[in-house]
Amino acid sequence: MAFRTLDDMEVAGKAVLTRVDLNVPVKDGRVSDTTRIERVAPTIRELSDKGAKVVLLAHFGRPKGKVVPEMSLRQIVPAVAEVLGRDVAFADSNYGQAVADMPDSSVILFENVRFNPGEEQNDPGFAERLASVGDLYCNDAFSAAHRAHATTEGLAHHLPAFAGRAMQAELEALEKALGTPTPPVAAVVGGAKVSTKLDLLGNLVSKVQHLIIGGGMANTFLAAQGFDVAKSLCEHDLADTAREIVAKAEAAGCTILLPRDVVVAETFEADPPTRTVKVEDVPEGWMILDAGPDSVAHIRTVLDGCATLVWNGPLGAFEMTPFDRATVEAARHAAELTRAGKLVSVAGGGDTVAALNQAGVADDFTYISTAGGAFLEWMEGKKLPGVAALEG
Repeated sequence: MAFRTLDDMEVAGKAVLTRVDLNVPVKDGRVSDTTRIERVAPTIRELSDKGAKVVLLAHFGRPKGKVVPEMSLRQIVPAVAEVLGRDVAFADSNYGQAVADMPDSSVILFENVRFNPGEEQNDPGFAERLASVGDLYCNDAFSAAHRAHATTEGLAHHLPAFAGRAMQAELEALEKALGTPTPPVAAVVGGAKVSTKLDLLGNLVSKVQHLIIGGGMANTFLAAQGFDVAKSLCEHDLADTAREIVAKAEAAGCTILLPRDVVVAETFEADPPTRTVKVEDVPEGWMILDAGPDSVAHIRTVLDGCATLVWNGPLGAFEMTPFDRATVEAARHAAELTRAGKLVSVAGGGDTVAALNQAGVADDFTYISTAGGAFLEWMEGKKLPGVAALEG
């Protein structure tokens, strides 16, 4: 995957239209989590330090092409300025004049691009009007790269385009994980339903040597193999699909790991009475809520023999104790191998990030992607419009 980066561009004195993800949570008029701002801050600072006029483009919420005052990006300006440690101007009109008046090295944030219907329609006219106020286009919003919108894809057709540092780090990590990984490769795929991850599973069986399936998804695969999963969350109508995926994996030389033992309870709540049983012994009326210790030991052994790991989704109902145990123990083992230099570990997806934070190991993985849909579509083997626009 060849793409241009900040290292390839001369930015001094240039107006750089910089697409960032500032879709941050706001409570009582204040930003309550600055993680996304912190992710793009290095790119903004570097552009500014190199003498560029930094023009930030971002969306906030889903205004659907209309001006919605409570979704204005004006309320984000103080948080962006605080994280950057420098002044940030704001413009909601007269963009050409606003950029013309900018001194080199300054930063300005334009109003929510989704206030214009041309953004989500990827209207060439809207992209062209925006491009007319800039000299270069920088995309630092991987989380929006799966959408072919005016500011994520359209601008690249009008201006010289390159990846910002956060986008660059994401693409390099993903290339290591599934593009040209060092084998053997293991993938952990968890979550509630097989139906939401059919494309993902179908792509992974031809890319990895070991596919570890957890969460409610595993119940569907167990049921497809004839196990009685009792009251567990299960998509019985996808049994044939599950068997097809297993057959495809066997043909590709990919080993599928399903739970050998499970933690069950009669009720879906925190800290109920539980039992740990073999998958063939799930009691009638009970439900599977986590993988058991034998299953975790098996996962640990597999990871010991791998060089690369890609992880999306928890192994159990990790939101509630004690059903977070398998996810936490497997994640800690992966982190230990990563710290020892034995494993390249890349993880992504909302539930996954939350689970790894809960395990206290998010900082120990090689890379954690905060992108939800874009990370999933990339794992599914789909071409991301915002990434394709940077190639060349």
